This record gives sequence, C-alpha cells and structure tokens, in this order.
Amino acid sequence: KVRGKALALPAREEFLRFVEEIRKAGARQSRDCANLVKFLAYSGVRIGEAKFVTWADANLPRRELHVRGDPDTATKNGETRYVPMIPELEQMLTELRSQRVDEPATATVMRVFECQNSMTHAAEKSGMKRITHHDLRHLFATICIESGVDIHTVSRWLGHKDGGALCMKNYGHLRQDTRFAQARRVTFGLVA
Repeated sequence: KVRGKALALPAREEFLRFVEEIRKAGARQSRDCANLVKFLAYSGVRIGEAKFVTWADANLPRRELHVRGDPDTATKNGETRYVPMIPELEQMLTELRSQRVDEPATATVMRVFECQNSMTHAAEKSGMKRITHHDLRHLFATICIESGVDIHTVSRWLGHKDGGALCMKNYGHLRQDTRFAQARRVTFGLVA
C-alpha cells in the first residue's frame, strides 16, 4: 500500500493571514503571488492549469471558469472542464478585471505562475506548516466538502474521472470540528 501524505491544511482564518503575509512581503511580485495563491485555493485548479487561464475563460456573468490546461496537451486527464466560481473567486476576478480592463481576452488572468518561495517564507512568518501549490487544491476540496458540497460534485470540479473514488480517498477526511458539527446533524428522531 502506498500511503498519501498527511495533510496539514490551514484553517480558513489562518489561510487569510497567510495570503496577507505573502501580499505584504515587499517583493516586486508579492501582490501577484498572493493572487495566485488565492486563485489556486478558490478554484481548485492545478498549478499547471492556472497558467493557461485567460480572461476569456473567466466567464463572470455566468460565474464559471473554463479550465482548458495546456493548449497542446489539455488538462491532466486530457479534457477541459467548467468550474463554478465560489463567491471569493468571483469577487477576486471581478476586482482584478476592473483593474486590468485594457487587457485583451487572450491575456492570462495570473501574472505569475509559481510562488513557492513566497509561500514558504509566509508560512514561516505566520507560524504555520509549509504548504505547496498542490496543497491549495487539497484546501479547496476540503473547504468544499466541509461546506456541504457532495464528493461527486467536488470530484467533477477537480477534473477527476473516477466518479469520486480518488476524491473520497484524498479529501474525504474532515477536520475534527467539522466532524463533530456533522454528527450533531444526525438524529433518529428520539431526542426530546
């Protein structure tokens, strides 16, 4: 058996502090790195897919993101997909587009395509465990599941083709507070 790595994902508030730490780091591309981190966490796309997302792919009126991947090889599974925008992603893309109205529809939404060093430094400064670009995909899936989105839907948003098996294996864990909250929802109708 191959065991997956134990995920040590930040809590929602911790994630927001982490992003702010990246944004205010003072490097030339700190703001762009913070945007990339939020984009990955709010969309669940892979880092290799994010760099090909253009303004034409961000359909703000429909609140939908078209994930095409590499123009030659497409996404990891060879297909494109549509991901509905969660409110934070919609707000972020709306703000970015209003700041960059002159960019053509063919321009990429993200201006940087890698920011691991910024993420590592921000994690150290904010006292959290180091996370990677791919961990942001795990964070997206975890937050979706904790928010009540069913695993099959999350699996489709992530571009999995196995009906949710991999998603269940990798993201079916819930943090302890969420598990207890879910347990309180279960009743046999006997409690007075």
